[in-house]
Amino acid sequence: MLYLFEDFALDGERRELSRGGRSISVQPQVFDLLEYLIRNRARVVSKDDLIADIWAGRIVSESALTSRINAARTAIGDSGEEQRLIRTAPRKGIRFVGTVREETPSNAAPRSGIDMRGPRIGAAERPSIAVLPFQNMSGDPEQEYFADGMVEEIITGLSRIKWLSVISRNSTFTYKNKPVAITEIADKFGVGYVLEGGVRKSGNRVRISAQLIDAKTDAHLWAEQYDRVLEDVFALQDEITVCVMSAIEPSLRKAEIDRVRRQRPNNLNAYDLVLRSLPLVFAMMPKDAEIAIPLLENAVKLAPDYGAAYAFLGWCYHHRFVRELREEDRVAAVQHARAAVAHGSDDATALAVAAHVIIYLEHDTATALKLFDRALELSNSNIFALSLSAIALAWMGEAKLAVEQAERAIRLNPFDSYNFRSYHALAVTCFSRQRYQDAVEAAQNAVHYNPHFGPARGVLAAALLRVGRVAEAKAAGRDMLKCEPTFTTRAFSAVDLEPAVFGTFVDAWRELGWPES
Repeated sequence: MLYLFEDFALDGERRELSRGGRSISVQPQVFDLLEYLIRNRARVVSKDDLIADIWAGRIVSESALTSRINAARTAIGDSGEEQRLIRTAPRKGIRFVGTVREETPSNAAPRSGIDMRGPRIGAAERPSIAVLPFQNMSGDPEQEYFADGMVEEIITGLSRIKWLSVISRNSTFTYKNKPVAITEIADKFGVGYVLEGGVRKSGNRVRISAQLIDAKTDAHLWAEQYDRVLEDVFALQDEITVCVMSAIEPSLRKAEIDRVRRQRPNNLNAYDLVLRSLPLVFAMMPKDAEIAIPLLENAVKLAPDYGAAYAFLGWCYHHRFVRELREEDRVAAVQHARAAVAHGSDDATALAVAAHVIIYLEHDTATALKLFDRALELSNSNIFALSLSAIALAWMGEAKLAVEQAERAIRLNPFDSYNFRSYHALAVTCFSRQRYQDAVEAAQNAVHYNPHFGPARGVLAAALLRVGRVAEAKAAGRDMLKCEPTFTTRAFSAVDLEPAVFGTFVDAWRELGWPES
């Protein structure tokens, strides 16, 4: 069963807790306790109930029980003082008091009802690969970001090869710290190959092991272990990428090998700062941007030609501006986006993020579209280039191309939480074509992946109104205004919007009584 409460989702079948589409790591026993409380939320659960179910009747100390309850509260943003979701009944036990909606889980990503996923990409169409999270073998949880960063870099290198389809990091990271059969990965993502490995970082040295597996036969095609100094880490990432490519396609051309190699920062400390900032950047919330901005500012001071650092810095200022509307944030966002273009000409993600900022905050549509095209030339499976361009094209009335980009993003990255933008693009195009029920379903998927993304709730409200679900439309509108308290229809028209598209939404929002200026 899938339990939804606030912006959390607890999936009992996949044993996964997530918030806003981002997975939350919890100990198995804490997960069991949380699921038990939610499942039995109609009553107060006693200490004896918990011991009988979670600990199978074993003797458990009071401190151990309290520790697990506190951990469960922490995982869902609660505390013993606040007791917002898990409330203590003195001398009786505890009870989950949050409002919960139950859904039947699906192994597949949410569907919009318009057949947007299409056939899975596999070896029949082109060689395809999933790179699983590398194990952090250092024994230090603080080094987790470095192992994740290695995977990110290898995926980026592989995605620059046009004949290879690469599943995104966020999709494969749903399996982080979970034992899984290679055949299950092959079935889930429709891939022919799987890369897995481990990273141990100690001082100025790094040990990396990697192995490439044929997903159909479970046979190892290539395996290697590397011991290097950290200064060699970028060359090592490229070497692993080329070895993987060579095992898949023995007759590699030099041009394809050269395409893997990218501009990298000349300062490892700057690279380390960017890796530390990424979870905060991708949260796309002002409070996280506040923490990420100093890290990224230090990165560009150490490496003034680091295009990705400028792009993510611009994106952080963008996240602050759209919520707080401070002009200095808009100026800073555009400034750093332009610096990303100047210094990140071979980085698809940097170019796509810069294009997004430029089209929304500078309204330079022509430049932004050229940057999206360049990003997709570099990497035609880049989730940011596909989904960010899709949403811009949808609002511009370029429905056919918007749908193509969004569908490709979803097909290649079926479990990537960042697909909220792809589903949002599909919702906009469906609504503009008066396919209102399809728009409702696509917008619901966008909200599922990112409950904090107000524009998706805005489209959902308009679509619900058009299918006659007025009460739900008003509720979606209230939720949207909570996410975007500064919303007005005038402020929303940030890109070079097609009046025939935007006007249909304005009419619906006007009927709902939303502010226009």
